[in-house]
Amino acid sequence: MVDGVARARKRVRFGQVWVDSVTAEGALDEIERLVDGGEGGSVFTPNVDHVVIAERNPAFREAYAGVSLSLVDGQPLVWASSLVGARLPEKISGSDIIWPLLQRAAARRYRVYFLGGRPGAARAVADRAARELGVVVAGAEEPRISTEPAPEDEAIWARIRAAEAQLLFVALGAPKGELWIHRSSAHIRPAVALSIGAGLDFLAGYVPRAPRWVSRTGFEWLFRLAQEPRRLARRYLIDDPQFAGILYRTCRDARDERVREIDPRAGAPAAAPE
Repeated sequence: MVDGVARARKRVRFGQVWVDSVTAEGALDEIERLVDGGEGGSVFTPNVDHVVIAERNPAFREAYAGVSLSLVDGQPLVWASSLVGARLPEKISGSDIIWPLLQRAAARRYRVYFLGGRPGAARAVADRAARELGVVVAGAEEPRISTEPAPEDEAIWARIRAAEAQLLFVALGAPKGELWIHRSSAHIRPAVALSIGAGLDFLAGYVPRAPRWVSRTGFEWLFRLAQEPRRLARRYLIDDPQFAGILYRTCRDARDERVREIDPRAGAPAAAPE
């Protein structure tokens, strides 16, 4: 249980993306605080791929500039944070945080909505969460959602509002999940939306997770590439190596431009400098 008080914390920048320095337990506390605040919010889980996308996608940068909580989902970012100037305490992947957060949601009787994933994934996870944890399921669906704003958005927003959702898990992948949450936030309040990538597919058993030792050694990307080579080859072999140059440029900036102390009560942190 948290006391509901927002505490100052450090935030570290990689290129155009800021990441909060919190532990996994601290992240759960912050999400609980957002839900109890009743004003909505967004939670993203950046990794190397997100940092690279943000360099070329202004809309993605804008989404990150307004995020409520940014949790490091990538061991390479944890390692690189020491070079930037403030070590992140631990990797907090969207997939790993789902179940502990659902346990809290069950205890607090939050109304939880599951959105996205492969056909049947959202409903499968919702059923499991209700059966094993006693989660109050507000809804579960896998609608077709576009990266760009579309008329279908309004119907989805209406269903989420009608369900009185307080916690929304969004499994659309990057950048679609973050872009959809950013354009939807004002329409789905008081729901706090988390972009969790393939988290629902993992929990539903549709896609295997890398063993924990693989994740800790930073080779989860290689495990996923072996599972889905056609879909992920460009991301991991062509796009993501650009991170090295982004990190080099970030480290050349003044320390106060790449490490900041923020007060969540003061609103969203400033965007990274262009």
